[in-house]
Amino acid sequence: MKRIREVIVVEGRYDKNTLKQAVDATVVETRGFGIFNDRERLALLRRLAAERGLILLTDSDGAGFVIRNFLKGAIPREQLKQAYIPDVPGKERRKAAPGREGKLGVEGMSPAVLLEALERAGATFEEEAAHPERRPITKADFYALGLTGAPDSAARRAALLKKLALPEHMTANALLEAVNLLYTREEFLGEDP
Repeated sequence: MKRIREVIVVEGRYDKNTLKQAVDATVVETRGFGIFNDRERLALLRRLAAERGLILLTDSDGAGFVIRNFLKGAIPREQLKQAYIPDVPGKERRKAAPGREGKLGVEGMSPAVLLEALERAGATFEEEAAHPERRPITKADFYALGLTGAPDSAARRAALLKKLALPEHMTANALLEAVNLLYTREEFLGEDP
């Protein structure tokens, strides 16, 4: 499985699940139109774009292009790559009927089609040996650090958010997701590899 340096942005969890079968990459969901009102997720995408670059991979229907255009306006152009899937009529297996436009989305594409779309977009493929399996930072780690479950956990998280230049209103779960995307376990916890 090919490893991709950039963070790939998709619309939903089914898209993410399908993509993870094709490539080894960090994949973040917009949660459909939810990205329009989710300042925390948008801030995270901006930070990821600055550090690793983003590849937008939305459905080829009108809704996918609305989300794509929103993100194109919110993130600097030089930090974005555009991956497009072909227009293929049909419906995904899990759905009873096709979407309004009758096209397959990202979740309906084969791994080969997705890989080709990412290659055409200019994805940066990395050597697999250079990146051993990453152990994630866990909720237990947050508890051990006093970031959850302690009387002053909220204050500790607020200080960490400020230190990491992340949005001040991120929930504990959003913060955990962000640190796992931005840091290795060793970098975050100060452990020896």
